Amino acid sequence: MNKENISEDYHKSFIRLLEKEYGGFNPNKNSFEATSNSKIARDLCYSDSQFSRLINNTASEGEFKRALRNVERLLKESRLEKNQGTHLPLKKTSNKLVPVSLGIFFLLALGFLLFYSGSLNFKEVESTVKSSSRYEMLKWSFENKYIRPYVKLKELPADCDYPCYKYQGKWVLKNEYKIPFFRERNGFHYVAKEAVMYVSCMEEKDKSGTSLVGYEYQKHEIWYDVREMPIDSFLVRGKTTKVREDYNSSNLENDENFIKIAYVHTFFKNEFNIDSTLVNRSGSVIGRDIEFLPDEILQKKTDSPNLIAELKNEVNSIAKNRLEDFSKPVACEPSPVPKTDYHSIDKGDQLDFACQFTTGRFLVDYNKVLVLEDQYINNHCR
Repeated sequence: MNKENISEDYHKSFIRLLEKEYGGFNPNKNSFEATSNSKIARDLCYSDSQFSRLINNTASEGEFKRALRNVERLLKESRLEKNQGTHLPLKKTSNKLVPVSLGIFFLLALGFLLFYSGSLNFKEVESTVKSSSRYEMLKWSFENKYIRPYVKLKELPADCDYPCYKYQGKWVLKNEYKIPFFRERNGFHYVAKEAVMYVSCMEEKDKSGTSLVGYEYQKHEIWYDVREMPIDSFLVRGKTTKVREDYNSSNLENDENFIKIAYVHTFFKNEFNIDSTLVNRSGSVIGRDIEFLPDEILQKKTDSPNLIAELKNEVNSIAKNRLEDFSKPVACEPSPVPKTDYHSIDKGDQLDFACQFTTGRFLVDYNKVLVLEDQYINNHCR
């Protein structure tokens, strides 16, 4: 049998197995009737491009063999879920849930530590100014069929008194914010570009449903101001810790005085505690990765190899000695709860933390606003 026939057989077997879980397959559209290809790819722990190769029969024999094993595991898991029956209320089964949750979060943290290969790394972006995302492992950990670290609706206590359940899901940073560094040399600025956080009830810590854990990917940038203007230039006069709004809302990409030096990728573990009106936040950095832009890009901006070397040394120093200060959410005030009736919390609701960034001996205020983008439990517990 030639390679084309072997490939065709693998492809047909792959499609036939998937149809058991996702309904009929339309060969003209290369899609299934019940579920999008992107959703199936996440269930199988594949990227969209990997799944596309399988669906379009352009994958290798090895890829098809691995995919068939994955689908068989998926089908086995589905059969087990269907045969499992209903769960007892959370309060009666929490002793069984605790080891599972701890195991999931341990594996999650371990995976990120291995991914980052230490708490702090430095390297150059390989080819483009735009840095690649680093949160794919976090996304996989919460958006696939094999790992489900959320408390489900059927696991809630009979009286539904479990405030954290409506907070579960994906939260994102609403607005970027900027912070000028205070150090021996002026001119360095920290820009928070994006954050993606997956939040789930922390049932192993607290049986009352008031504790949550949030695993967060943060992407920031470090910029250099060629004018090396002092930090006071970016603060409100008379309010020594508050940045000016025109600075905070400015687009540094369009300002020829500013040069982007590096991207900062951080994996952060948050812990939240809910009371009737406030959400308290604490946590710590698990891993951080610094990506410098390539020298050829920096040279176009500075035209000075010596300056580039100086800037890199400064950024290394900032990362080692200053960014650790930024890892202390205890410097944040509690956020008001999105709604006092936690059953009414919905997609689009926000947590607003007023924080202070310690840079050297200098404090700078900033606001971190997180928006609930994808809520795990939409329905009210009844």
